[in-house]
Amino acid sequence: MFVLDLTYTAPLDAVDALLPDHVAWLEEQYEKGLFLASGGKNPRDGGVILAVAEDRARIEEVVAGDPFLTGGVCTYRITEFTATKTAPELARHRRTPD
Repeated sequence: MFVLDLTYTAPLDAVDALLPDHVAWLEEQYEKGLFLASGGKNPRDGGVILAVAEDRARIEEVVAGDPFLTGGVCTYRITEFTATKTAPELARHRRTPD
């Protein structure tokens, strides 16, 4: 499982100009089953996405297509973790530690 931490690097008007494209990109990833949750930070200086994929390389490939990233308005910090405990709805994403 991955935590994708977005930090805006441009003024909010530049972020807002790309928001419709970013939302469409998010929807694509939800449809593919890669994203589990997402939303903006408070204060509004970025966002957070909870994602699943077979490996980090796949997540990096997906992130590279975010219009916010290609548009130069954010950076990403990707943190991989092993979800050993989850809500029942996320049980299929649980893993036992190696």
